[in-house]
Amino acid sequence: MSGPGTGEPGAGAQRDAVIASPANPRLRAATALRERRERDRRGRILVDGAREIARALDGGLTIEEAFVPAGLLGSGAPGEARDIADTLRLAGVSIVGLEPAAMRRLAFGDREGEPVAVAIPPGAELGSLALPAGALVVVLEGVEKPGNLGAIMRCADGAGADAVIVAGGPIDPWNPNVIRASLGTVFTMQLAVAPVEAVLAWLRAAGLGLFAARVDGARAYTDANLAGPAAIVLGSEARGLSEAWRGPDMTAISLPMLGRADSLNVAATAAVLLYEARRQRDERDRSVVAPRP
Repeated sequence: MSGPGTGEPGAGAQRDAVIASPANPRLRAATALRERRERDRRGRILVDGAREIARALDGGLTIEEAFVPAGLLGSGAPGEARDIADTLRLAGVSIVGLEPAAMRRLAFGDREGEPVAVAIPPGAELGSLALPAGALVVVLEGVEKPGNLGAIMRCADGAGADAVIVAGGPIDPWNPNVIRASLGTVFTMQLAVAPVEAVLAWLRAAGLGLFAARVDGARAYTDANLAGPAAIVLGSEARGLSEAWRGPDMTAISLPMLGRADSLNVAATAAVLLYEARRQRDERDRSVVAPRP
């Protein structure tokens, strides 16, 4: 049986269900995925927004069901959110329309006009990473704020990095704030989560140069050779990097701080370093192809 408030998909043509009550069990089950404990228990995540859902699809995620404002179910409804609902419907994903009160229950922040999907998250194992020659990797230790991780993912995507690795720390890469701040690039950028010791061993085996960003780093970031295989390592704003990231095979780099503050936000630091690496790599590539005089 299907229809307003039932939350059950119809048979045959898979008629969209519509939920009106914020207390609907299907809606409550989806809303519970806002909590990490429930995400971990069920192995499911929420993806908020048409753009983010599209990138989840680009990243190969399996979407199990999607909730959209009921007003977007009609064929004449405009907008990106309607388009992604059509895409999901064609892929056989169960679409549920939510009336305003129900949509407010599920929506993330001020995104009541956006669809929300329930998805199976991708794997995040070190062994799944595939790096090209001369790879550029970002490593994060102890970063706690989801918004910072999301912003770094977005910077890594923009600067053409090959992977982001979360080394230890409590952060959940599938937190809705990570997904939102990354603009969905968390699904299209290679990502791994592993303990610090395992990450160090993997980086060394991969032959990457290790560049640890430290307030007291002896080398200016512009003097570091980031044009070759490189891992840029950043720590939390409160504690910086642990002692694990000191050693003869590591280069400690720093950014000049000419005012009263002693450091930048970790996402801002990542942006500076990633685009310096991009600049050096582009300059190297231009010099390789430049014709001889």
